Amino acid sequence: MTITVKKNLVSEAKYALKCPNYMDAEYITIHNTANDASAANEISYMIGNTSSTSFHFAVDDKEVRQGIPTNRNAWHTGDGKNGTGNRKSIGVEICYSKSGGRKYKAAEKLAFKFVAQLLKERGWGIDRVRKHQDWNGKYCPHRILSEGRWEQVKAAIAAELERIGGKKASSPAKTGTKISGATYTVRNGDALSVIAQKTGVSMATLQSLNGIKNPNLIKVGQVLKLTGSSTSSTKPSNKRTSYALPSGIYKVTSPMRKGDDIRRIQNALASLYFYPDKGAKNNGIDGVYGPKTANAVKRFQSVNGLTADGIYGPKTKAKIEEKLK
Repeated sequence: MTITVKKNLVSEAKYALKCPNYMDAEYITIHNTANDASAANEISYMIGNTSSTSFHFAVDDKEVRQGIPTNRNAWHTGDGKNGTGNRKSIGVEICYSKSGGRKYKAAEKLAFKFVAQLLKERGWGIDRVRKHQDWNGKYCPHRILSEGRWEQVKAAIAAELERIGGKKASSPAKTGTKISGATYTVRNGDALSVIAQKTGVSMATLQSLNGIKNPNLIKVGQVLKLTGSSTSSTKPSNKRTSYALPSGIYKVTSPMRKGDDIRRIQNALASLYFYPDKGAKNNGIDGVYGPKTANAVKRFQSVNGLTADGIYGPKTKAKIEEKLK
């Protein structure tokens, strides 16, 4: 079913302030809002104030609102008047991002469907999706980044795009990609999943060849090997299946359940980048099935078509094992 967009477009009298340039878009940029306003309120405030800051769409738990025409640029990525993000990308804000919770999760789900719809309409693949951070380094979409879910977000959008019959990837020639020899130099706006699609080298192989533990931490200008031997600092990908995940049902209880079985669950989730706890001892692997572990399970479930209840059971076990292969 096509998602209907409710338009509340900025007046042409404000084009000079909010969207002064014609745009033939090449990308879609995802943002998290810094408040808990609805889509209608986000757009109304944006088009009514005297700041130049602007964006094309806001998505909440119930609807999609548009404030800037998609053939006009918007000032939403902070990379300057001639920056690719500002001049060549469609800005999509996900509402209720400050506090999270039920409304945010629903808004995020609708946003994924809407972004997939935009991609299909333009004949684009998931390689055209960017996060705000890719353009100017700002920590945005902040909620998604703080939860270590960017790659999972892209996977969810890609799955929705495939479901509605869209393309898996755009032509490298259209995105201006230049690939030569056995290396690839990371460009502004690249993500590891995008590089995998551009080069035909899987993410797992790219990580293994280049010692990349966290795919969210690649840097512009970094030279990645596309062929050769794995670095000594990265475990071979076939070892990711050695967690011997436990059977049974695990959930938050009082007192909280502890043990090596839970460590195996946590390690498996960490391997799939759903259990990052930067700065914590042992990456937060503590063998306790508490709120932190339940939240990681819930996030994994939410992007893999499972009931997002934070309870580890047979279906979640099977899906984790599938993703680890």
